[in-house]
Amino acid sequence: MNNARVSELDWLRVILILAVFLHHVLMPFNGDDWHIMNGESSKILDDVMVYFEQFRLPILFFIAGVGSVLLLCRISPAHFLRDKFLRLFIPLIVGMMIVVPPQNYIENIDKYESFWQELPQLVFKLDANHLWFIEYLVVFSFLAVPLQFLLQSQSKKSIKLFLKRLINTPSGLFGVVLVLIILRVGLKFYFPEDDHSINNLSSSLFYLFFFIAGMVCIQSQVVWISLSKYRRTNFMWLVISSIAFYGYYYSPDLSEYLSLQARWSIWWFVCCLVAWSALLTLLGYAQRYLKNTPKWLKVSNELIYPFYIFHQTVIVVIGYYVISWPIPLVYKAIILLVSALLITVSICLLAVYPFNMIRRLFGLKPRKINVSDDMAYNKSLHRSIQ
Repeated sequence: MNNARVSELDWLRVILILAVFLHHVLMPFNGDDWHIMNGESSKILDDVMVYFEQFRLPILFFIAGVGSVLLLCRISPAHFLRDKFLRLFIPLIVGMMIVVPPQNYIENIDKYESFWQELPQLVFKLDANHLWFIEYLVVFSFLAVPLQFLLQSQSKKSIKLFLKRLINTPSGLFGVVLVLIILRVGLKFYFPEDDHSINNLSSSLFYLFFFIAGMVCIQSQVVWISLSKYRRTNFMWLVISSIAFYGYYYSPDLSEYLSLQARWSIWWFVCCLVAWSALLTLLGYAQRYLKNTPKWLKVSNELIYPFYIFHQTVIVVIGYYVISWPIPLVYKAIILLVSALLITVSICLLAVYPFNMIRRLFGLKPRKINVSDDMAYNKSLHRSIQ
């Protein structure tokens, strides 16, 4: 493919990060063991959320893989690594030292005397927390250089030939899910944990698969176009996968007939089906209907990164107080959603966006604006505040 922006990925990146935000807003109310939990929970909410969490982050890693190839096509590997150091590693460290400590304090507030007294310990704990996503991207981005070299080497023709054979049939790309299933289920035998440590290979290699898939798919215009061409077929597979997913999710107790390991293997099997079919389907329909990147989306795409860094801390801090209010669950969720969204967006617009030094700390490039642009921004910001 050429090096132009892939508009459908701009849309999907923003949509999926907002979906992650919504997921975290609802986490205190779904009955799982999260950082803060409401006294009342909703089983229906949990049943819906468990489905969408199968493909949000895998698709974001796929998009990151595509972005790595497009960037490596424009700049040298040395400049690429420098860019990723500045835009991933530094924000990760800053986030662990500044953004994560407040939510770690709230999560264990009964154990601490005061936030300021415990702050040094919380800062130097360097807990990634929800920033594990960026931690993974740091590692994957450094792997992207040798991977891209491999994809551009003599094996390039073999890879393209293999991909061409895959797209000869409408369900060819969906068949790749078999590799994902073998990887996921096989590694779970040795790394059964659910944590997102980079050392937990059942997690890190699962997401690396999607990152590499993005790198591979963007190499071929024919493969990319096939995603749109066969979108209806992939949607059919998504429907079938979803039926299998919820069929097993709501199945009766099978412990009498299957071992615990067998039951978990089936679970990871249906999760892989949903993750891969959703990826293919969303890419296909986004490619068909989301062809342009308007100006507001470019700004959103830029700010969605610090938005992700800040959002969970804002949710946890506000949510800690909201869940204690004697009002129905639905009102608490709405209040938390609106307040967390407004505060997180305000932080990005007022504290990060205008200042180049702060932008660098949170992975954004410096702004290059003239006086008229600056005046226009201040006027629009003043109007939005009014």
